[in-house]
Amino acid sequence: MSESGSQVIFMPSGRRGRFAEGTTVLEAARELGLGIESICGGRLTCGKCKVKVEDGEFVKHGIISHSSHLTAPSDAERDLLESSHATDGRMSCTAQITGDLLVYVPEESRAQKQVIRKTAGERVIDIDPAIRQLYVQVDRAELGEHRGDWGRLQDALAAEWGLTNLAIDLSALRKLQSVLRQKNWGVTVILWQEREVLDVRPGYSEGIYGLAVDIGSTTVAAFLCDLRTGAILATESTMNPQISYGEDLMSRVSYAMVNEDGTEKMHDAIIKTLNKLAGQAAVAAGLRARDIHEMVVVGNTTMIHLFLGINPIELGGAPFALANRDAMDLKAHELSLKLHPAAYVHVLPAEAGHVGADNVGVLIAEEPHKQQQIELIVDVGTNAEIVLGNSEWLMSASSPTGPAFEGAQISSGMRAAPGAIERVRIDKETGVANFRVIGEHRWSQDWNLAPDAGEGDRPEHKATGICGSGIIEAIAELYLAGILQPDGRFNPNYAGDKLTWNGRRAAYLLATPVQTSSGNPIYITQEDVRAIQLAKAALYAGAKLLMKRAGVETVDRIKLAGAFGSYIDPLYALILGLIPDCEPQHVIAVGNAAGDGARIALLNRGKRIEAQSLSRRAQYIETAVAEDFQDEFVAAIHIPHASDPYPHLEGILPAATTTTPGAPDARPRRRMRQG
Repeated sequence: MSESGSQVIFMPSGRRGRFAEGTTVLEAARELGLGIESICGGRLTCGKCKVKVEDGEFVKHGIISHSSHLTAPSDAERDLLESSHATDGRMSCTAQITGDLLVYVPEESRAQKQVIRKTAGERVIDIDPAIRQLYVQVDRAELGEHRGDWGRLQDALAAEWGLTNLAIDLSALRKLQSVLRQKNWGVTVILWQEREVLDVRPGYSEGIYGLAVDIGSTTVAAFLCDLRTGAILATESTMNPQISYGEDLMSRVSYAMVNEDGTEKMHDAIIKTLNKLAGQAAVAAGLRARDIHEMVVVGNTTMIHLFLGINPIELGGAPFALANRDAMDLKAHELSLKLHPAAYVHVLPAEAGHVGADNVGVLIAEEPHKQQQIELIVDVGTNAEIVLGNSEWLMSASSPTGPAFEGAQISSGMRAAPGAIERVRIDKETGVANFRVIGEHRWSQDWNLAPDAGEGDRPEHKATGICGSGIIEAIAELYLAGILQPDGRFNPNYAGDKLTWNGRRAAYLLATPVQTSSGNPIYITQEDVRAIQLAKAALYAGAKLLMKRAGVETVDRIKLAGAFGSYIDPLYALILGLIPDCEPQHVIAVGNAAGDGARIALLNRGKRIEAQSLSRRAQYIETAVAEDFQDEFVAAIHIPHASDPYPHLEGILPAATTTTPGAPDARPRRRMRQG
């Protein structure tokens, strides 16, 4: 890796470095410990190492990326790209770096597949979908009787089911006459909201299906459901391809501002991803994507704007105006979604500029408005949504936590994948870390790394980096062991040999070279600690701001939602000061509550009405313009907090330590931005 060369950023991992001209993209990836499939060893035969260069100006990274910043493809590479139908990509084994690049590594090219933790939760749902199917016997056409086949079907539906004033989709009308005559004028009708006929099938036919989708800033999850039984038939998930244009929301808003085709690119990327997920889910269930008659979508406001192809520029600054706050019903084909030709897309309502449909999904899934106790619900992600309240009142806010919890901005950070350190324990006497990686059931202290160890004794996955839950536990454990001070700096008086000092800055040795797949050590640096402090302080400050506005000093229960929130150990969330004080046993993970909310709205149309009501009922507090947010943020930089006590952690937290005299001020030098 060069100290001066071109900057190369790999997505979705977020790994980055500078490389000398002439370095291949594959070599750069390997130097960063990033696995790209390459079976043929660069001979241009396997076609597994395809990558894509994203063109445009990326303000956050301070680079202009363009495909011309790679050497031109050879004839052999062009032939291989054409044969694999990837003419917009490059083979990383031969493409050489000549300038700054932002490189997207598609899922099929990654040696380490991402682990997407957005599974559906166990929910009790009353099944009453917007889509239903009815069988009717229609009058035959007779000479001299001029109602038309659609008129006869309308009359049959009115007589047998009491349905009137119906419309019919053009795709259904085109096939109606043929279908009516196939099974002796008996027909099964697929109906939406008892207002529109979406499809007609000959005779008696069963099978209606819908897709619930959670478009997260980092990951996208889709749940294919049987609308008659409510059963989940298939679950598919992937990384959000928009990560290439920005890891956090404001970076994507900025990309849309700076690049004329930015909105279109990000819109096309998410539509292609949703079509892919729909197709994969359908195949897994033995169906076709055209069998899906409805999709329900949740996501934060920026994600919904980009999903609809609306420029999110107005969300980038006060007054953070939405294009539309209410729920929407759109035809899928208008968005180029490849579902049933007449399929609908229902988008849940938003609450405000930075609290969107995903938070409304959380509300209908967790139902804090039906509880007597005061609940704090935190959907932890790149932009954290926070809800506080009970049956009497509700408040909501968002906090700009940034992508650090996802492994970005961390020196050895990565997203959840086999080899990522996800659990950490540090011996207080020796300072040695014992960790567990994704894909291994054994902790590192139980690995047999001797040269003569048997195959079954060796770990299948050595450490490749550290993911969000791992960095949370590592920093909390460093604090508990006295290696980190409450202000977040490494303790200069620590006598152990696991700290490496460079002047007044230190780094902690988490994994030794023999414990890693790359043969390079993994450190926790001072910058890593600071990135997590900034993220956790933003989340805590948002929660505390709601508590102050509500006039409450404590909460009865805290729920951690979202893919990341579900894998945080609640005790470590408290030790770090990620959330306000609460009895540890009352801090619970509730899984992908936003995705569950989308599924509930898919299976019960009454919940859509409830969602619309809740989006108005919750009082939104704008953290971006709250004068006391910055004060709360600065105080929350400390571990667990500069002033708020944590009585429920008495006996767990170490005795208070003081800031080292003459050390730099621990407060951040910038104000946090919304997004």
